[in-house]
Amino acid sequence: MRKHLVYLGLVAVAVLTVGASSTLAARGSGTINFSFNGRLLADAGSSSSLFVDVKGGNKPALRKLLGQGHTQQFAVDSNTQYIRWTHGVPQVVEESNLVADDRVTINVRAPRSDSLAQIEATPSWRVADRGPFGHNPRRPLWLFIGTLEAPAASGHFMLSMTDGNHRALKALLGQGLDQAFTYDAHTIFVLWQGGVPHVISPSQLVVGDRISVRIRAPQRYSLAQVEAVPANHVGDHEPFTNVSSP
Repeated sequence: MRKHLVYLGLVAVAVLTVGASSTLAARGSGTINFSFNGRLLADAGSSSSLFVDVKGGNKPALRKLLGQGHTQQFAVDSNTQYIRWTHGVPQVVEESNLVADDRVTINVRAPRSDSLAQIEATPSWRVADRGPFGHNPRRPLWLFIGTLEAPAASGHFMLSMTDGNHRALKALLGQGLDQAFTYDAHTIFVLWQGGVPHVISPSQLVVGDRISVRIRAPQRYSLAQVEAVPANHVGDHEPFTNVSSP
């Protein structure tokens, strides 16, 4: 009982402080990630900048966009990484693979105090391209993060929970840290090495690795019901910039 209460306390603290702790850490370093979502207005080619019709982004980016227009220009250089997502499968590509009307996410690391113009003049470190088509998911995202406790087998794997989005953490209140998740033939497993994604099989997940699990399930579902839904995406050592995305 006492051990169970400790679990409850840890998860409750996580629910209340996950946003605050990340904000404090970012303020301490002075540099944060600005993430802008939109559509390319022109083929990328080998240009030193990308023209984007911005439709959204993370909170730091949206704050900088207040009072600004939709059309924005972002710098890129030889160090910018381009990742093309096709049916949930990532692949590192050349800048020339990006074409007009593709849905993109521009990630820029810059001081929190920088103006929008300064942020846009800082070369993006990663551009994610999801192609011209797509739709908004009909079901909310449940994001769980933990440490793999045993090899994945027979459609299941076990994690010792460490983090997640607010929806997931709230469902974990009063539960133990060890939780089992489901996967099937449609689940995509991705290993990140040096910031580069590689599609792998479930058997290649390594015990002790940090694992992120994305599940699309109704808001009203209980934790047990969510865990019974096969995961859409499982990331091994996924960069924190990715897992913190909504």
